[in-house]
Amino acid sequence: MFGARSTTREIMDDMSITDGRIDAALRELTVINRFLGGHRVSLHGLRRVIESVPKNRPLRILDCGAGGSDLVQTLGELHRPFIVTALDLNFRSCQYSATRFPALSVVNGPAHRLPFRDRSFDIVHAAMFCHHFSAAELNTILSEWSRVASTGIVINDLRRSVPAFLGIAFLTGIFSKSPMVRNDGPLSVRRGFLKNELAAIASGYGEVTITPHWAFRWLVSIAFTAK
Repeated sequence: MFGARSTTREIMDDMSITDGRIDAALRELTVINRFLGGHRVSLHGLRRVIESVPKNRPLRILDCGAGGSDLVQTLGELHRPFIVTALDLNFRSCQYSATRFPALSVVNGPAHRLPFRDRSFDIVHAAMFCHHFSAAELNTILSEWSRVASTGIVINDLRRSVPAFLGIAFLTGIFSKSPMVRNDGPLSVRRGFLKNELAAIASGYGEVTITPHWAFRWLVSIAFTAK
């Protein structure tokens, strides 16, 4: 089961779902990420790459696969002003984010064909997003991210392992009321990564650092050389 990444699609990958099932799943994912400290992993990665961003202006962050845009609530811990653009392919997710954060810029669109000019952002961030794609698709996406970012890329995603699968299956089976989360949680681990897989995908885009974090996460930081 863990020899190779699963290619089974998650329920959340069905973009035709634009009803309350999305809202219910996003609400639960907010709680899960808070409980497991997922956003602190992202903050750790952002701190790695923002040092070269001038402090006399806000950080410009593109959050890809933003879901409910939970990242916005934790960025204050960077102690720097910031401007976030949230991108998601699911229209209902975009509506959900826009309702939660009326001042947030929310864009409905694909990550592999971004409607932004070159170097429009300092950093592209993606949490629990990359496991939805094949290695070939991720290479296309990373190429596009490197086009629109001037400083680096931060990826926070799942480690593929038996302990991770059992842990997520237990948590979602006991506590989740969302059929989408109960199905997609364990499946997302099977779609997750080994370190060498992430290294192969990220190589060539900049200085790559990959570290394991709680709970069952990989943190990938890609710092660009001068563009």
